[in-house]
Amino acid sequence: MSEQFPVVVALRGVKKIYEQGDLRVSALAGVDMDIHRGEFVALMGPSGSGKSTLLHIVAGIDRATSGTCTVAGVALDSLDESGMAAWRNRHIGFVFQSFNLIPVLTAAENIELPLLLMKLTAARRRDMVAAALDLVGLSDRGGHLPKQLSGGQEQRVAIARAIVTDPDILVADEPTGNLDAVSAKAVLDMLQLLSRTAGKTVVMVTHDPKAAAYASRVVHLEKGELLDRATDADGQGVAP
Repeated sequence: MSEQFPVVVALRGVKKIYEQGDLRVSALAGVDMDIHRGEFVALMGPSGSGKSTLLHIVAGIDRATSGTCTVAGVALDSLDESGMAAWRNRHIGFVFQSFNLIPVLTAAENIELPLLLMKLTAARRRDMVAAALDLVGLSDRGGHLPKQLSGGQEQRVAIARAIVTDPDILVADEPTGNLDAVSAKAVLDMLQLLSRTAGKTVVMVTHDPKAAAYASRVVHLEKGELLDRATDADGQGVAP
């Protein structure tokens, strides 16, 4: 990623230690990494490598034990819990393996949920939901319940819900894990499009090399450390 794009995520010496009684488990062992605006970064590594922990710290779901994590100009360790929740709603969009749609709400109503936490008129919320549905190609599905949608369509509704607040970053944790190959490709095409044409920063955890190939940069973790073999979409080595 060219230096002309500003850094939106800056990690410096990030460590995460989980304590279970007398046992201390190191999930991250001093991670340094920058992510630039508009990048699509795939985090890969074996189970227990720390990739999901890293994603959760970037998203403000979890906190680092030590080190600094600055996202969208905000030092996350400076926020209290209520401040962190408000910050997440404004700056982070979440896409996970489970679609987490509320079954009794329509697609449009599911997408509207994060907007209800913002001071917006009902008309403005409707306009923003319509724009998000259009962006993911589901303008004709807004009135459908989740059970009336395919798995791929449900995940695209989840993406629309993630982007409706115009967040700085989309975080995706195994977003294609529950999808067939055709639906997975459609979702990955959508994430790639959001990065390339809408300038969204996307950080995705995946174990699937085919999914990682959609990213502009692939970062490998093992035992809580970044490996030197970070690569771009063409397989060329890049700095973490």
